[in-house]
Amino acid sequence: MDLRDLFLNIKDCVDKEIKVEGWIRNHRDQKTFGFIDFSDGTTFEHLQIVYDELLENFDEVRKLLVGSAIEVVGKIMPSAGKQDYEMHAISIKLLGDCPEDYPIQPKRHTREFLREQAYLRPRTNLFQAVFRVRSIAAYAIHKYFQDRGYVYFHAPLITASDCEGAGEMFQVTTLPLDKLKGEPDYSKDFFGKMTNLTVSGQLEAETFALAFKKTYTFGPTFRAENSNTKTHASEFWMIEPEIAFCDLEGDMNIMEDMLKYIVNYVLEHAPKEIDFFDTFVEKGLKEKLEKLVKSHFTRIDHEEAITILKNADVKWEFAPEYGEDIAKEHEKYLTEYFNGPVFIKNWPKDIKAFYMKQNPDGKTVAAVDLEVPGAGELMGGSQREENYDKLVTRMKELNMDPASMDWYLNLRKYGGCVHSGFGMGFERLLIYLTGVDNIRDVIPYPRTPKNCEF
Repeated sequence: MDLRDLFLNIKDCVDKEIKVEGWIRNHRDQKTFGFIDFSDGTTFEHLQIVYDELLENFDEVRKLLVGSAIEVVGKIMPSAGKQDYEMHAISIKLLGDCPEDYPIQPKRHTREFLREQAYLRPRTNLFQAVFRVRSIAAYAIHKYFQDRGYVYFHAPLITASDCEGAGEMFQVTTLPLDKLKGEPDYSKDFFGKMTNLTVSGQLEAETFALAFKKTYTFGPTFRAENSNTKTHASEFWMIEPEIAFCDLEGDMNIMEDMLKYIVNYVLEHAPKEIDFFDTFVEKGLKEKLEKLVKSHFTRIDHEEAITILKNADVKWEFAPEYGEDIAKEHEKYLTEYFNGPVFIKNWPKDIKAFYMKQNPDGKTVAAVDLEVPGAGELMGGSQREENYDKLVTRMKELNMDPASMDWYLNLRKYGGCVHSGFGMGFERLLIYLTGVDNIRDVIPYPRTPKNCEF
């Protein structure tokens, strides 16, 4: 029986003989009895197994080491210890031995050490909780969109377009790089042109939005950014919905509704994990998440946000300026000023991407960022420019070749309409949900500069 099913029906299992299979997390053996802290990974809860001299192989069981895989047959009984129930073993069988130098011993390990043992760290309490929440949150995302009629779109990972125009992309090529001299001839490359790993599935998702009305991507994206901060990775997952017949206000409505749904779903379906994080990782995490679900999300223009920051009695490290981006310290101040999440909308055109809807003032675009308490920017989106001529003009202003993206421009010619979308980094959401503040610790195998292990 899985421990998950056991704990869900624990009262019905009392004094009944059951079989479980899993791993030893800790082992305390005495002269005439012993205690095994047992886990099978199907739930965050562990089961205490009690055995004594009545076991046929008592002397062998006493020697079992942490990390060993075992099969236990026993009876569930009320416990006199900290736990409510325990198993009294009838038989214990070794399925897979583990040596004394097993790296994951029952003690507190640093996260830095566990990153070096990434293939083993899911066996620790912290990462059992992190990756279970990752799984639950991923399901909540799919459930949110599927229940509302969105079509799940698998964006290509190899692309010839750069959505953000940042140029920080991983190149994909079969050309013999060690033999090349001068400028490569990409007509001889595998795809006949320069191609890269995608930084976003948005542009391709727009093609599906204008066919299915509502679509979303949820998959890996890549950024060749030589950054070693806690919030940057070279491979990360993105959620990117695209919605036809939806303006910026509608976009913000969906962003707010989706975030509240996911957070509430995790609170309901991972209560023990959230309690663990609240106790050992970030004090007040549970209260923070519960407050967000009930919060009013303020909506202000970028210009208004800068005015508030300029009028604040604060000595800024980076002075806020009209027409410019805002810093982490500004994000923190604004969420505290409004005592909750804040949508900052209508951003300066010159600091935003080419595809964003140009506002009538000629200076701003219908873009929005969502700032949340304790994390800063969590999502970003915009109404997309549906006017063909304006989009072409903007691309030329940015020295982009319209001919190279004729398929994207044609969406405006062939039944184009008002449409919007947004993106949310999945790992950034997980940092917010768990309080674990390093992106390397919320993704199974982090890809960062100089690091591509396992």
